Amino acid sequence: MNSESRLSRRDFLRLSAVGLAAAETFWGRNGEAFAEAYKKPNFIIFYTDDQGIGDLSAYGAADIPTPNMDALAASGVRFTNWYSASPVCSPSRAALLTGRYPQRTGVSRILSANRNSPGLYADEITIARALKTAGYRTALFGKWHLGTSSESRPNAQGFDEFYGFLGGCIDYYSHIMYWEMGSGLFPVHDLWKNSEEVWENGTYFTDIITRESLRFIRENSSKPFFLYVAYNSPHYPMHAPREYFERFPNLESHRRQQAAMVATVDDSMGRILELIKKQGLVDNTVIFFQSDNGATIEKRCLFDGSGEFYHGGSNEPYRGYKGGLYEGGIHMPAILSWPGLVPKGAVSDRLGCAIDILPTFLNMAQVPVPTDRVIDGRNIMPMILSLGKSPHKLLFWELGEQLALREGKWKLILDGKESFEKNDSLPEVFLADLEADPEEKLNLAGENPEVVKRLTDLCRKMKEDLEKKRYH
Repeated sequence: MNSESRLSRRDFLRLSAVGLAAAETFWGRNGEAFAEAYKKPNFIIFYTDDQGIGDLSAYGAADIPTPNMDALAASGVRFTNWYSASPVCSPSRAALLTGRYPQRTGVSRILSANRNSPGLYADEITIARALKTAGYRTALFGKWHLGTSSESRPNAQGFDEFYGFLGGCIDYYSHIMYWEMGSGLFPVHDLWKNSEEVWENGTYFTDIITRESLRFIRENSSKPFFLYVAYNSPHYPMHAPREYFERFPNLESHRRQQAAMVATVDDSMGRILELIKKQGLVDNTVIFFQSDNGATIEKRCLFDGSGEFYHGGSNEPYRGYKGGLYEGGIHMPAILSWPGLVPKGAVSDRLGCAIDILPTFLNMAQVPVPTDRVIDGRNIMPMILSLGKSPHKLLFWELGEQLALREGKWKLILDGKESFEKNDSLPEVFLADLEADPEEKLNLAGENPEVVKRLTDLCRKMKEDLEKKRYH
């Protein structure tokens, strides 16, 4: 990790919420001073939808300025070796909120948007449920996509407040789900305040998310809170107010749509970050940002009937897109900020994953990590503070027939796809050395049969274990 600032021992003990035991491990026994200074932090997650790593200027995009995302990165650590647990929406979100591989949670695929679709198991422990038990006020505003049946909905999974939609996507102005009509379903209106269906025809959905987030922060600024801000942009349909399209007159049409959608989120994040400052909550608020999966090339992004692949989003320099297990589908932009504790302007190239957020947040809040079930994620505070290596020896992915595993520099993909819709002449077995070839241009499987066999065996074992072991 490179950093513009180093954290002193005294500052760590004054501000850290990693936990008393962890503090003693890092710095020796000074638990009394640590406990005296300790205050529970607030937590905010910004989770965007189908935003590629090449879709924000903090990661090098020259044509899409994202000043608020960049400011967040400048206030904390920007990860360059960070992964989603899935290349599609629902499993990605299940893993984020539970700290578990999605196969353990009941959500291993994209869920239907009908009004009684099962999702997360009723007894899952989400970040919201764990923090609520510890006295936190919890809220989700935006996209859920983890089940529409009663036991799977946000209020049943630990959220005190929910305002948003339950399915996979909606029209940004009518809040109606149209995209499963081909499978025999009718259009479904999908906007909810807790369990009550509400109607806000004509109100841009990104503005609704931001409005509710600002209200929640104002109402809960004097108590610890967890706020999950799940923006569905830049997921299709590519709706953005006209003024956002007018910001990018010189971009090619597809890229212009992506830029406009990303800009709506960046502006909205800026409003929330500004309120955090005004409320005097900056030093005691942990903020995490990630996209759920890589940018897509789905044809249904477009409105012109052309049947073209969409190419507005960017996963550069990585290969592949949403729906596939090449790097473009799962290698994510991710930022964690906690001013005063996390070094400002830091860049970490150590291996991390969205499954790490639950154990990290709970350690920060001194809330016990569940011991009655498998938690696949790990507390990454030692990694962030340059006190250790990545906690992961390997990471695993599964989507349909696709399997992938990363161990050190090696990444193995079995029956891999590059996207939902464009997968010509791909090998059944692909092995990459990501240190030498992060763009996955060269298939080294033929040259390394021993590595392929060992990683294939690990892959198969991981798949079998996840299918059998919900708990221990």
